[in-house]
Amino acid sequence: MGQPLSTPSQLRESALRTLQIEQAAIGGLQAKLDDQFDHACQLILACQGRVVVTGMGKSGHIAGKLAATLASTGTPAFFVHPGEASHGDLGMITRTDVVLALSNSGETAEVTALLPLLKRLGTPLVSMTGRPGSTLARHADAHLDSGVEREACPLDLAPTSSTTAALALGDALAVALLEARGFTAEDFALSHPGGSLGKRLLLRVRDLMHDGTRLPQVALGSPLRDALLEITRQGLGFTCVIDSEGRLAGVYTDGDLRRTLDQFHDLRDVRVDDVMTRPGKRIGPDVLAAEAVRIMEDSRITALAVVDEQQRPIGALHMHDLLASGVI
Repeated sequence: MGQPLSTPSQLRESALRTLQIEQAAIGGLQAKLDDQFDHACQLILACQGRVVVTGMGKSGHIAGKLAATLASTGTPAFFVHPGEASHGDLGMITRTDVVLALSNSGETAEVTALLPLLKRLGTPLVSMTGRPGSTLARHADAHLDSGVEREACPLDLAPTSSTTAALALGDALAVALLEARGFTAEDFALSHPGGSLGKRLLLRVRDLMHDGTRLPQVALGSPLRDALLEITRQGLGFTCVIDSEGRLAGVYTDGDLRRTLDQFHDLRDVRVDDVMTRPGKRIGPDVLAAEAVRIMEDSRITALAVVDEQQRPIGALHMHDLLASGVI
């Protein structure tokens, strides 16, 4: 073995050199983008099946990540190991699919062994290699050049900058496709329902609101005492005030109570109409929960009345509900 690095400065210098080489490798991809990239995108956009991504070794790891990225951004995709494909898994691939094969050399035996079978199926092939003249590149319907001048590995052996370049080019392909499809943040959330983004973009107010007997409400003209009892009973920090037609006339909140105490010395004859907030902040049941968060934050309040199209209260939403659900 050679002389190992021994000082912190040498270690940092090595890391910096690696980052510079890999940065240059990614930058060099810009000049390699040509009509082959356009053709690859067109093949995938026209695909009636799925994109089957394959690769061996380190390229296989990149291929697996690329398949996952495509699948989560609007392009149905999955990974097939090339070795397993030759032993039965090729049955997963149909003529309606597009195969995206990764190999830095373009000569990986397990990958090139699939070529005759793919041709027989008539399945379009997109290759991503570092050698445009390689076997895999020459037999592909579209070729993406991910070639780099050298690996970051000082021995120029371990796949480093070449895998980084393939990863970046794969991301470029996925992003181009998602933009071409008009893929939205809500579309992304549909494939990530368990994540925080999914909760922000999928949960609606009606999913979290308190309704039925949990809806705090008093009639217009009620004594303030009744409003205070309702706030205490429901524990949401406010109550809706309802007019004779069942519509929301206003709200009375904990904050209104503090202002009421400053204004009145004797609360026995005070009606809720005299001190409520009109017309009161409100929201519809089908609005995204994330929009309710924005309204609460902008208005510096902790609860909202939920109303239907006729402005009749049907629920109540508290900041605690948004916290508990993971929207915030």
